[in-house]
Amino acid sequence: MPAETEMKGKIVKGLFWKLLENGGAQGLQFVVAILLARLLSPAEYGLVGIVMIFIIIANAIVQNGFSTALVQKKNSDETDFSSVFYFGLMLAAVMYALLFVSAPAIGRFYENPLLGDILRVLGLVLFPGSVISVQTAYVSRKMEFRGLFLSTMFAVVISGAVSITMAYRGFGAWAMVGQQLAYYLALMLALFAAVSWKPRPAFSLGRIRGMLSFGWKLLAASLLDTVFNNLYGLIMGKIYNEELLGAYNRGDQFPKLIVSNLGAAIQAVLLPAFSSRQDDMAQVRAMVRRAIRLSSFLVLPMLFGLFAVADTLVLALLGEKWLICVPFLRIMCISYSFWPVHITNLQAINAMGRSDVFLKLEVLKKAVSLTGLLIGIRYSPVIMVSIKAVCDFLSVFINAWPNRRLLGYSIRSQWCDILPSFLLSVVMCAVVYALQFVLPGGAWLKLAVQIGAGAAVYAGLAWVLHLESFRYLTETLRHIGRP
Repeated sequence: MPAETEMKGKIVKGLFWKLLENGGAQGLQFVVAILLARLLSPAEYGLVGIVMIFIIIANAIVQNGFSTALVQKKNSDETDFSSVFYFGLMLAAVMYALLFVSAPAIGRFYENPLLGDILRVLGLVLFPGSVISVQTAYVSRKMEFRGLFLSTMFAVVISGAVSITMAYRGFGAWAMVGQQLAYYLALMLALFAAVSWKPRPAFSLGRIRGMLSFGWKLLAASLLDTVFNNLYGLIMGKIYNEELLGAYNRGDQFPKLIVSNLGAAIQAVLLPAFSSRQDDMAQVRAMVRRAIRLSSFLVLPMLFGLFAVADTLVLALLGEKWLICVPFLRIMCISYSFWPVHITNLQAINAMGRSDVFLKLEVLKKAVSLTGLLIGIRYSPVIMVSIKAVCDFLSVFINAWPNRRLLGYSIRSQWCDILPSFLLSVVMCAVVYALQFVLPGGAWLKLAVQIGAGAAVYAGLAWVLHLESFRYLTETLRHIGRP
């Protein structure tokens, strides 16, 4: 089998299992989230949401940088993986100690002592999270995505059962804490059973230093990105209230479910694919272009469709008490529309070994975001989040700019590839949005008809207009089951 055909087969099957893992896991998590939303209040969601911001930031320090360096490095061996494994656990211990000590002060700052207690318990996820980052790096390196799929599904089922049981028995916000702890622990144990890599008694400080030269820039960029992405939640939790933060988090969850599924698949599968061809600019450019076309074709209609059915969806799934999240949901649909394009451009830069460019881009984007935040904070939460969406849109151009020189793939060329899917999505969105004003029946019937009509309009137009991405996707799906 020619090398290119073999690589294409690995990428296609890797994407299939990664999409199946993310889609199946997040689909189940979505069902769990709906059940929890029926049992918990927006204020309880907001309470845990504040704590999760600190956990996410700590996780960014523990998990990011080295795991990407393991995938990007051409000849990562057992000593590399084991060294990162032990170093990550040490970082986790340091970060947990900082969280534990600062927990009472954080509780006082938000005028809720329960926050400190939750933070000390939830911070324990840093330890299994550190292990999982090395395990998933090995999965990406070897493309063992089937084991990751099975392990993730197991963890989602276990953690979902724990959280729903706790919520039903009146544990309130602690039900979400139980969900996180159960998920991380179950996933770590399942991956040890499903993935061939196991840590060995080997540690090399020299290997850590070598990867640090590449990984520290990614770590700094990831930390910068994580802090800024969660800054809005920190501000809402302090200036406004937990209920409003809960509404924002819930509105953010629906579109993020879509983009994180495909985005994580692109990140996990295409980075090793790009890295393996990093010496051939033409091949990397062709793969980047294909990823941008295909991700735009899949993501844009889903997010534009979600924008159109927002009212009906929230009313049907969550109930009237959650309608306050609809404005945030629609804004975040716009904000996330081009997220897979962000990821693909950045992964190409990482694969070329240019983590220095990656870090510079993050600094520039955060300067733009900070300016937007300082303007938006003077107004209402909706305006503040709307300005965030504008800044996220500008970031598309910032991320694409270096690849004109690195890959010969300009911003103009990228938008020419995106435009057909964008225009079809706008037409579909207008049709689906208009249907809610003429359809009879309750929320569930309207939602079913709107989703069916949207899928039919988009797929029908793509077929009639012979959209290249539509043809490529149908042809690719035929090859998934072939050896």
